Amino acid sequence: MLDLKFVRENPDIVKQNIKNKFQDSKLPLVDEVIALDAECRTTQQEADALRAEKNQISKQIGALMAQGKKEEAEEAKKQVTEKSTRLAELETKEVELREKVTKIMMIIPNIIDPSVPIGKDDSENVEIEKFGEPVVPEFEIPYHSEIMESFNGLDLDSARKVAGNGFYYLMGDIARLHSAVISYARDFMIDRGFTYCVPPFMIRSDVVTGVMSFAEMDAMMYKIEGEDLYLIGTSEHSMIGKFIDTIIPEEQLPHTLTSYSPCFRKEKGAHGIEERGVYRIHQFEKQEMIVVCKPEDSKMWFDKLWQNTVDLFRTLDIPVRTLECCSGDLADLKVKSIDVEAWSPRQKKYFEVGSCSNLGDAQARRLKIRVKDANNDKYFAHTLNNTVVAPPRMLIAFLENNLCADGSVKIPEALRPYMGGKDKITVK
Repeated sequence: MLDLKFVRENPDIVKQNIKNKFQDSKLPLVDEVIALDAECRTTQQEADALRAEKNQISKQIGALMAQGKKEEAEEAKKQVTEKSTRLAELETKEVELREKVTKIMMIIPNIIDPSVPIGKDDSENVEIEKFGEPVVPEFEIPYHSEIMESFNGLDLDSARKVAGNGFYYLMGDIARLHSAVISYARDFMIDRGFTYCVPPFMIRSDVVTGVMSFAEMDAMMYKIEGEDLYLIGTSEHSMIGKFIDTIIPEEQLPHTLTSYSPCFRKEKGAHGIEERGVYRIHQFEKQEMIVVCKPEDSKMWFDKLWQNTVDLFRTLDIPVRTLECCSGDLADLKVKSIDVEAWSPRQKKYFEVGSCSNLGDAQARRLKIRVKDANNDKYFAHTLNNTVVAPPRMLIAFLENNLCADGSVKIPEALRPYMGGKDKITVK
């Protein structure tokens, strides 16, 4: 959410930013919120003046009564009553106006970084760099579900009976591989100085609206019926929520956390989920990283975060590339975002396995996450997040890139301690 003062003083910048995000339908909101804000401030000024007059008259009543001026005292009481009635009207109006202003401000997108390429959607994202040499083996690589099933490692039919499409059972070596990747990612991030965290898997609505836009919430979140709780779509939501309504001493920054959690997502187009695959699913597990830092440090941390994911995938012999997300592909709260994509030898192309985002002070402003400096001045923190790994999608890249001609899957050295020392898993 933008600073309302910034919107008042820079309406043209805000409008150009909306155009750069190809959200022209939101352009009228800028003038509308400025007008509502002006009306709200005028109402507040009138209410403040009326409140002062009322207090002054109230003080006079006692003195008039003491002087025996009963009629004048009664007249003063009538004035107080009249002013109280008008004050109540103004206070109600002020609350309504503030609610309207806040609702619009929650919709106006954050100002994107000047380095973000301008484009309508993800088809116009820009490749930055490749890491590792993409290889296409001479033998044919089966579809990922077939690879998993060859190890008796995937049961979609039973999951469909139990929970419906978009769910799965992982079994045996594939289930163990799944857990090994998560455990390895946890230790990888701890070794890089991040504090390990297991967060709540449900969050309240004020946290949901603090970390994402309304459109994202409707598209992603499952609500718990009858309660003010949502299942998390990613653990960064509850980790950022950990700092809601706090004032952090500047010397304590940065806060760097890495978390494990299950994640639950509606997934738009869920009825089109591929029945025999685990690429787009309603439930998955994830290792995440977040940073809460000073504004001047957020660019540095952004580069560190996506590099962590690249480094981890390379230790598992998976070629990856980074893509700069264009303006039209950025969620409304994001200032800048980079996707990490893994190489798929079967498809002969890259596919997304993680996303790194700098949200500036947007989440902190919504959640009231403030920093207090040495002079006791307060300002909003910057927040960032990035995927470490998110199996089972990540397993697709792992299995394809480590598949051997005989159907076995080699285990990279870094992962062997988490697989009981195995250097490969073999077909059942």
